Amino acid sequence: MFMRTENFRTFLFLYPIISFIIAIHILFWLILAIPTSMSNIIFQQMVGLNFLISQGEYWRLFTPIIIHSGFGHMLLNSFSLVLFGPALEKMLGKWKFIVVYIGAGFIANMATYFIEPLQYAHVGSSGAIFGLFGVYLYIVQFRKDIIDHANSQVIITILVIGLIMTFINPNINVVAHLFGLIGGAILAPLLITKNTSSYTYVAAQGRPVNYSNIFTKNNLIWLIIIFLVILGLFAR
Repeated sequence: MFMRTENFRTFLFLYPIISFIIAIHILFWLILAIPTSMSNIIFQQMVGLNFLISQGEYWRLFTPIIIHSGFGHMLLNSFSLVLFGPALEKMLGKWKFIVVYIGAGFIANMATYFIEPLQYAHVGSSGAIFGLFGVYLYIVQFRKDIIDHANSQVIITILVIGLIMTFINPNINVVAHLFGLIGGAILAPLLITKNTSSYTYVAAQGRPVNYSNIFTKNNLIWLIIIFLVILGLFAR
């Protein structure tokens, strides 16, 4: 389910929403990385600053989802999307995936606004990404018909790792991670219907490939290692 075997062109074709979101991440990182007065103005207008939200600048409940604090932050979240987003984009469809992603991010930012102090500021799409895990958690618990046991174990393992890293890394918006997860789980039953089917990747050669067969123990070990290394390097 999470092992990527597509080439770049195939990935763009199969997962256009994820590809677009990552392109937005990269675009805004490039804009904000150039030290100009305009880039500073853009950042100041998009950062999630609780005090300014309380003054009526409600767009700041959405804009932090697409900007990041640096290259490592942007790379981690984009890489996480590449790994964990495709299965849901195919299972839910384009529009439902957008609803889950933006909706979970909004819920995470709303919780940050109500729980954190007025001077608190934040950026990043990790709340929205944890929303994807909220959907996966709902599937594991209540829609076992569309996921096998092996992939259920993988999801729980990675979710546990993500939550552990949330609490041990400094400068993490813990509230956004937790409420992004909760938001995804809340939205999931509204968007996953009886007709929602399990995720099967159709290879470029036209042969359907079930990811439960590809996800071997060796691949799982490497995925966990890569995930831990990236979190250790960039989660801050």
